[in-house]
Amino acid sequence: MALDELKSAVPDYAKDLKLNLGSVIGNSDLPQQQLWGTVLACAIASRSPKVLRELEPEAKANLSAEAYSAAKSAAAIMAMNNVFYRTRHLLSDPEYGNLRAGLRMNVIGNPGVDKVDFELWSLAVSAINGCGMCLDSHEQVLRKAGVDRETIQEAVKIASVLQAVGATLDAEAALAE
Repeated sequence: MALDELKSAVPDYAKDLKLNLGSVIGNSDLPQQQLWGTVLACAIASRSPKVLRELEPEAKANLSAEAYSAAKSAAAIMAMNNVFYRTRHLLSDPEYGNLRAGLRMNVIGNPGVDKVDFELWSLAVSAINGCGMCLDSHEQVLRKAGVDRETIQEAVKIASVLQAVGATLDAEAALAE
């Protein structure tokens, strides 16, 4: 199992990450599509080759072709949106918020999977990328759709653990060079 391979790669000083990795993925209560879509989107967003290489095959095995593509789409579109909307929010001139974005975001309206799943994946990627506007926007859509806070928090926990594991493993790889 790829999850076991990834856990074994985590150094002893990061034991908490290893334990959290097992619990947030291995013991998740999320439905399989939500879980593995979140894992794949966050593995991509983590920018860690090791995390992505280890988790992608299991994600692919647990997702339909449509969900696999949609999870990758969530990571891709949020990589753009998180920079754009975070910048708009951080600029002190509020007039930028009145300007037309002019960026294509069609996949958000038609992701090819249940909109709730895509929104959850987008929220998790936004957590990694640190865009407060996007986090609020996706959280509101999810809450209006009846998604409970515990489900949203599960996705954020996956995002935080995968980001931390990726940073740790990438640091170790850099130090080993």
